[in-house]
Amino acid sequence: MSDNFRARDIALKAQKKILSRMSSKGVAKVFVDDKMGSLLDNVYRLCKTYTQNKKEAEKIVKNIIKIVTKIGLLARNEQFSPDELVIASEFQGKFHKAAKTVISFFEVDFSYDQKFLTQLLTECKNLLKQIVQPHLTDKSLGRIDLVFGFFSNPAFLDTVFKKNSDYTEIMTKIISDMHSALDQGEL
Repeated sequence: MSDNFRARDIALKAQKKILSRMSSKGVAKVFVDDKMGSLLDNVYRLCKTYTQNKKEAEKIVKNIIKIVTKIGLLARNEQFSPDELVIASEFQGKFHKAAKTVISFFEVDFSYDQKFLTQLLTECKNLLKQIVQPHLTDKSLGRIDLVFGFFSNPAFLDTVFKKNSDYTEIMTKIISDMHSALDQGEL
């Protein structure tokens, strides 16, 4: 008689289910330190300013929190296969490159290349989805599409990287937060 009951699997499912219901700012502080909280707060402000829609901005940031916490949960519970870990390493490298690219495009005049950044973000999204597809629901995969779709939107990128725009102040804060996160190995 084969017994497929595994408490660990049930606990993981319960944790993922709980996380899917908890994405408020207060709960995020349990999973996100002050520096990352500051970055997410500033990303929220950027999204809200760009969309002129509080609910949409909240949805984007909540989706980021849900994605990051679920991936962290899967990693802590050693749910990724060796092949997925190889892809995860590639994703980390690409995402790190994307973060440094954003910083460079903001800080160095005339360096912004929308097509390059859009392509890089699309590659990040595809790698991330390859890693988590066997572990997360279609709804969670849709969250990944929504987040990366928003941040790789050419109109959004052109707007926020325009020099001396309404976004310069908030982008300066985001870039500062990104520098801190990169320096501490958190991004």
